Amino acid sequence: MSQVFEGYERQYCELSANLTKKCNSATILDGEQKKQKVSEIKAGLDDAEALIRKMDLEARSLPPNVKATLLAKLREYKSDLNNLKTEVKRITSGNANQAARDELLESGMADANMVSADQRQRLMMSTERLNRSSDRIRDSRKTMLETEDLGVSILQDLHQQRQSLLHAHDTLHGVDDNISRSKKILTTMSRRMSRNKWIIGTIIVVLVLAILLVLYFKLAH
Repeated sequence: MSQVFEGYERQYCELSANLTKKCNSATILDGEQKKQKVSEIKAGLDDAEALIRKMDLEARSLPPNVKATLLAKLREYKSDLNNLKTEVKRITSGNANQAARDELLESGMADANMVSADQRQRLMMSTERLNRSSDRIRDSRKTMLETEDLGVSILQDLHQQRQSLLHAHDTLHGVDDNISRSKKILTTMSRRMSRNKWIIGTIIVVLVLAILLVLYFKLAH
């Protein structure tokens, strides 16, 4: 969540609580004291509206998943601000019947206390739920990034294994070529050896015949 938004949020919550107290105290005042208190409340409402606008601008500048969460919180704060404005209008409206006015102010003060306390409770619960949602989104994003890193690592390993297999294939192909060449050489050598055997056999036969002829002629004479 944006730290800037959280800073504005804290300021608004403190200001809202302070304005609620001032509204409650203004209902029991009269004359100039009441006017002064109402002026202070109106000035505080202007500050609250300025904070609302700042939070709205900050929320809309954030990524969509965070922006949706913050805008939901912002709607709660706008509702709270409208309740404060309504209370100020009720305080400044005046009533000719002093007794009836006092009775209404007393009832309104109790209602305002109840509404404000309930509103703040709802805001706190909403804030807590939204914070939990933000934590889950961050955890999901972290898991997604870890999964992405794991996928990239696996792809790199597969690429390395593919390169190793291609290298092994090239090596085997070279071995096959060497074996083929060796086979051809052995075949050629075998043929030459067979041919040499025939040549040597022929020479031996010729020599034997020559020796026999020589012996024959010697014995004949």
